[in-house]
Amino acid sequence: MTNELAHPMVEFPDVSATTDLVHISATLGGAVTITMNRPQRKNAFNDDLISALEEAFRTLAGAEGVRVVFIRGAGGTFSAGADLDWMRAAIDRTEADNRADAYEMAKMLKALHDLPALTVALVEGGAYGGGGGLAAACDLAVATADAKFSFSEVKLGLIAATISPYVIEAIGPRAARALFATGRIFDADYACRIGLITDVVLDAAALRAEAHRIAADMIACAPGAVEGSKRLVAEVYGRVIDRDLMELTAHRIASTRVGDEGQEGVRAFLERRKAAWAE
Repeated sequence: MTNELAHPMVEFPDVSATTDLVHISATLGGAVTITMNRPQRKNAFNDDLISALEEAFRTLAGAEGVRVVFIRGAGGTFSAGADLDWMRAAIDRTEADNRADAYEMAKMLKALHDLPALTVALVEGGAYGGGGGLAAACDLAVATADAKFSFSEVKLGLIAATISPYVIEAIGPRAARALFATGRIFDADYACRIGLITDVVLDAAALRAEAHRIAADMIACAPGAVEGSKRLVAEVYGRVIDRDLMELTAHRIASTRVGDEGQEGVRAFLERRKAAWAE
């Protein structure tokens, strides 16, 4: 196997404005890039884009060999949030219709949050409203230094409801209250300080290099252990450290030690060779 395959490069396709709302590319190393493809609308969300993203996430959840999923926006902007025409249409809908509409967004975000592979938002330009929520629902989020963020729903008389579970999980309740209640615009450095973004890079070229590094790093990580680690955080976070939690964590590590990946990983380490998933 060549070094190129062992350390996959992430494809950033030159996506033009076509009828395809979501472009998916993959490498032989299991790095998948999902590109939101509404550059003429700054990748703003409408019914069709939300549906296409959910379908992509659900498809990847059942796909074998996916090690990391990158999410980006075409045209140099991650996402401007809600599409203006979509918002305009909501004015004339009933509360029941709006509830059903909003639930589609909630389902899409949950499908992203529940992906077994590592998920990484690659943020350029701006991530506003639902765009910031999409970044928060990922495991990692890397932004260029000039990226801007805002949860400006209050300026429209609205609230950041469907994205709130993921944003609050990422930045905590106090920062969320401040940003949700003021709708202020903030930069990538501040987003990184509060946890919405996990790393800031200089520019688009550096963003691509960081994606390459993450993809290469994930080759060394056992896919099942990655999924189990993500699930472990959900099971442990916020719980009291009592006997039940101690027994749960003991059970989790014991089951991985006797599992196929655990057996292979430890044997490979002791034998000073690469584990099967890293070949």
